[in-house]
Amino acid sequence: MFVDHLSLLDFRTYQALDLPLTPGLTVFVGPNGVGKTNIVEAVDWAATLGSHRVPGNGPLIATGAERGVVRARVDRAGQRTVLEYELNVGRPNRVRINRAAPVRAREALGTLHTVLFSPEDLTLVKGDPSHRRRFLDDLATAMRPVLSAARADYDRALKQRNALLKSTRGRRGFDESDRATLAVWNDQLARAGAAVMGARLQLLKALGPEVDRAYQQLTDGPKHVSLGYESSSVAPGADQEALGHFSVADLYDLMMQAFERMERQERDRGITLVGPHRDDLLIRLGETPAKGYASHGETWSTALALRLGSWYVHLADDPGRGSAPVLILDDVFAELDARRRRRLAELVGQAEQVLVTAAVDEDLPSALLEHTHTVVDVSPGAVAVRSAAASAEPSDPATDGPDTGGHGG
Repeated sequence: MFVDHLSLLDFRTYQALDLPLTPGLTVFVGPNGVGKTNIVEAVDWAATLGSHRVPGNGPLIATGAERGVVRARVDRAGQRTVLEYELNVGRPNRVRINRAAPVRAREALGTLHTVLFSPEDLTLVKGDPSHRRRFLDDLATAMRPVLSAARADYDRALKQRNALLKSTRGRRGFDESDRATLAVWNDQLARAGAAVMGARLQLLKALGPEVDRAYQQLTDGPKHVSLGYESSSVAPGADQEALGHFSVADLYDLMMQAFERMERQERDRGITLVGPHRDDLLIRLGETPAKGYASHGETWSTALALRLGSWYVHLADDPGRGSAPVLILDDVFAELDARRRRRLAELVGQAEQVLVTAAVDEDLPSALLEHTHTVVDVSPGAVAVRSAAASAEPSDPATDGPDTGGHGG
């Protein structure tokens, strides 16, 4: 799949942008701060309903504007779908699919798939567990959009349960009404949480081997990457690895037992201490945890392998023509040594569409530019096609697009 047209209205630094795109490689070049990342961020937002840089919509909407608009036309094996998102603050986002009546934004999930590499990916290895949880949940939702409903249900139930625990914190009397209300939120949180945890565990079975495969491709080193899951619902001393054999019903029972076991501590602290929001993705490099032990180069390779492995999982899940996600590399090559640059460039050449940002041409490895590619110069509020350079190999007229450009106000 690929995006063949992107329009922005009051999104980040663009009051208006109208940008035709083509399959293959497109490189956005310009100094830091001119808006290169804003363009690829909009493409990724259209696929995931989230930014890789900021939480919430506020920073995405241009200063002084009431709303922002992202419009992307997606081509999947010749079938075109127009997604038009309205980004709001304080009220739900809306989307029009093929200009039909507005629906909830999550109704469009699964139409466009992206895999984005960025310097922020180092937090997947070095950062706190929230980054790794989001990585798993976003990938699982992209593959099974129905999971978005369970995630929303979980967030709502968690908020209500925490409010109850906080309101009764330290109170000597926990009356029957409080206990009945807690039982309701326990049930709702466990049902949604079991669905979320089950999706994560199912994903890990497919993702683990692909991440290790990607790591070997990037490094050729002796170490292997392995992934595991650490659940806060598992009792101390119990076998975490047994979770891989649990059904969703088993996970529901596990969470309900955890609520019973932790009730006194949760009431004392006024917060929910168990559930998917407290779990973690464990990443091991060889025999040691990657976090805190991996070198800087190993950390970069592991982070890249997580993203590349997720792309392989997408391909295995849907191998049909036009199903490969759009690959986005946001200012990544400048952070890598020459060997990793070359390896990554060789691997991403398999994608139907690759969008790359770079501050200067010299940041781009020659292995990447061997493919037919379009260079787009970015300046504040505007873009202009500089060239469409041909590779040494004969081009395929079925996939090469015309030389096109866009302009921003």
